[in-house]
Amino acid sequence: MSVTATMTSAHSAPHRERLIRIAREVTFLAGTRIFEEGGRADRFWIIRTGTVTLDMHTPGRRSAVIENLGHNELLGCSWLSPPNAWRMGAEAITPVRAYEVDAETVRMMCHSDPALGVAVAGWVARALADRLQAARARLLDLYTPCGSGGLG
Repeated sequence: MSVTATMTSAHSAPHRERLIRIAREVTFLAGTRIFEEGGRADRFWIIRTGTVTLDMHTPGRRSAVIENLGHNELLGCSWLSPPNAWRMGAEAITPVRAYEVDAETVRMMCHSDPALGVAVAGWVARALADRLQAARARLLDLYTPCGSGGLG
C-alpha cells in the first residue's frame, strides 16, 4: 500500500487533530469480524497497530482476500458515498488497535469545513486508488504468463 493513503501524509496537522479528537480508541482480537459485506457503513477506522484483511464473499467458497491493511491506514471507505453499505468484509488477522470515527460526524464536519471535506475525500480516493492498483498487480501476477513482460 502506498504511503499516500496514510492519514499522516493525507492531512494537515489541524485536520488530523480534528479527526482524532472525535475518534475513540478500540481494539479487536485476532479473528474478530469488524464488518460484513452489505452491512451499514456508519464509521471508519484508522489502524494504529495490527493487520486487517479485506475480503469478499464468494458463493460456495471461502471469502476471497482482497487486501491487507496495517499501521496508519484507512479501514472502511464505503461510509463516504451512498448507499453507505460495506462493499466487502474486514477481519482482524492479528490483534488490532485503531481509532474508530463516526461517519455522520465527519460528513457534517466536512460540510461545514470545505477544506476538510476536500482533504477527507482526497484521502479516501487515494486509499481506493492504491487498493485498485494493488488488485490490478495481483491479477497480473495471477493471469499473465511467466516471462511475458506485460500485456503486450
